[in-house]
Amino acid sequence: MFLFGNKRARTQKSAELRSVSWLHSFSNRYVVAKLVACFVALLVLMVAVKAWETPFPYRLGQRPAVGVIAQTDFRKVNPSATRRAKEEAADAVPYVFVSDSAPLRELPSQLRAQLRQLAEAPSVDATSPELRSAFQLVIPDGTAEADVPAQQEQLVERFGRLKNAVATAESLNILISEFAEFLLPLEDSGLLVGSLPDDVPAPSDRITIIFPNDTRSDVEVAAIELRAVLATDGSLGSRWSHFPALVPLREMLSNWIRSRPPAALQFIRYDPELTRDAKRKQQEETLDVFDPYIKGRELILPGDVIDEEKLSLLQTENAALEAQATVSDRGIRIATVIALLLVVGGLNGYYLAKNEPVLVGSLGRLSVYLALIVGTIAASRLLSFDPWRMQVVPLLAAVMILAIAYNQVLAIITAFSLGLILTLSTGAGVDQFVIFTSVCAVSVILLPSVNSRSTLIIVGLWAGITYLLVSTGLGILGNHLVTNPWMESEFWWDGLRGFAWCLVAGFLVAGSLPFIESMFGIVTNISLLELSDVSHPLLQELVRRAPGTYNHSISVATIGETAAESIGANGRLVRVGAYFHDVGKMLKPQYFIENMMLGAESRHDHLAPAMSTLIIIGHVKDGVDLARQHNLPKSLIDFIEQHHGTTLVEYFYRAATKQAGEHPEQKTDVEESSFRYPGPKPQSRELGVMMLSDAVESASRTLSEPTPARIERLVHEITMKRLLDGQFEECGLTLSEINRIEESLVKSLTAIYHGRIKYPEQKTA
Repeated sequence: MFLFGNKRARTQKSAELRSVSWLHSFSNRYVVAKLVACFVALLVLMVAVKAWETPFPYRLGQRPAVGVIAQTDFRKVNPSATRRAKEEAADAVPYVFVSDSAPLRELPSQLRAQLRQLAEAPSVDATSPELRSAFQLVIPDGTAEADVPAQQEQLVERFGRLKNAVATAESLNILISEFAEFLLPLEDSGLLVGSLPDDVPAPSDRITIIFPNDTRSDVEVAAIELRAVLATDGSLGSRWSHFPALVPLREMLSNWIRSRPPAALQFIRYDPELTRDAKRKQQEETLDVFDPYIKGRELILPGDVIDEEKLSLLQTENAALEAQATVSDRGIRIATVIALLLVVGGLNGYYLAKNEPVLVGSLGRLSVYLALIVGTIAASRLLSFDPWRMQVVPLLAAVMILAIAYNQVLAIITAFSLGLILTLSTGAGVDQFVIFTSVCAVSVILLPSVNSRSTLIIVGLWAGITYLLVSTGLGILGNHLVTNPWMESEFWWDGLRGFAWCLVAGFLVAGSLPFIESMFGIVTNISLLELSDVSHPLLQELVRRAPGTYNHSISVATIGETAAESIGANGRLVRVGAYFHDVGKMLKPQYFIENMMLGAESRHDHLAPAMSTLIIIGHVKDGVDLARQHNLPKSLIDFIEQHHGTTLVEYFYRAATKQAGEHPEQKTDVEESSFRYPGPKPQSRELGVMMLSDAVESASRTLSEPTPARIERLVHEITMKRLLDGQFEECGLTLSEINRIEESLVKSLTAIYHGRIKYPEQKTA
């Protein structure tokens, strides 16, 4: 009982301590902000992968080894049958004509004018031939000679009837009024002189007429032809009996109407635009023709290549499955996706928390990292569909960016997570995951540093070769239904396409390098090579104003680069950082010993130690300001800001202490914190190397006899002093690495101060 009780008490205590620690963490607004950023990234990632939908795994050119069976009943549009149905429906749409009654309203006035001419003529022969022909006042051609007298009598009789009908103005007005009313039905039915106009594409039995009041009427072509309209049962021919003034003149007026030129009787005109619109509308309203598919039907046979038609069939089946999914089904899927993302994200987060303090410690860096992850997944999934299938481009580009911006281990771990999420979100198989992992691994292994833009293109080339080989190999091994895979183009096509996209990724990253450096606050070896040029304006100004400081910087760069390379750090970054680390001294060069003339009086002799300390420490702030004015990258500004860390300006601190001893009333002014650099302490291994290199190079110049033993003792003393002062606590250097740095610095300084043979004096000639 005692043991159990005691154990329980200890457990409760530790639980209480842990809970307090957790509560304390959540009270930190930066921690909360980072958790919120992770939560937002998770939500956006769920939207990017469409967590509520089942991924569609099929693509053009694939060969499902086991075939595909319908998982539900569905129906699919039959394109050819639908096209035929729509074409037939469009062909059945009548041509559209537009009614224009203006010519119709002019006919009564034309008739009035010609009847007046007849009324004024004393005889038939006194009228014009056109007028006689219009009113049937001519003897028909081919009349037998024996019948001519009878025809002549009929002609005179008809002429007389016409003259009597229009003998007075009143009778003429009555006739014209009845004639105008007689023609009114044509406004609602239309009229065709003969067959359809020449501009109509093809013969048709029916047409649609649109009248001025926007009413439509479908009519038979035969019913509105002039011959049919004037027939006894036609729309005009059946109306003669209703107009007493017209009945005696029926035949002559009918002949007059027939004699009108086609333009005078063209009451309707063909409108091709309206016809096309009507046919298009009918096509849109025509229902699609569907082919039914029942559950269990084999959609794709084993080994069949998925072409466009089969892909469309599979997409239709997938859409039917999604439409049948219930809220519960979607909820389960979302919960599953969240669980998978939390597992993958948790593993990634654990690695970051343990090994990437620089990334996790900065909300900005963490946000950029999360945005890169989410953006990569979203872009890759969007580009994974036909015809592009270029999901490897964002994936490979992101991995290369991480390898450049951070390190290879982080890049490969992130690549594994990205490949897994992308594979699951696109429904691809294990083969695709193997391809993604292989391609990313090769690119990371070949990218320890970026020495030139061609490096990235070469990495893309090797990644493409890897994609080609792995994709083709897996395709051959996974398909047993192909007798000669080497002759099957689809086995090579996917690999060749992947090869091309990997090259595109290499070119894309190479072209985006300046943007990547700016976004992640890094400098690549390409930029370092440009910045190491001694013609840089800031270095030229340093040479002019503070030549001693410049020589010191060159020496620090030489020994620092070698020391950094001895522990696997970025030697080139240390070298370029050393060039600029003391640029702030150029504003007050005469206050620094290396710029004083031999035997010259020190300006600090006339200053209080505290004031001298402010001037010495001020070169850091001045250097940072100059670096920002000249747009140096953040990585180099860190060298200026952190190369002294929070170390003590010992010389002036001791002077102040001594002075305080002589003047006790000033003792309160001597506080150690006032004589320390503001920091921060070095935040990377390169900055730790820089601190030691700067310190030992300066101190070595004070040795009157720089023998190897003295150099070794000096370097060790300075190293231990910095170590015990806690200057290496935040840079990630291990004790073994510090030891290797110390050995490298001793070797470099010994080489610089090597002994020389004293030659005998040369006799003068």
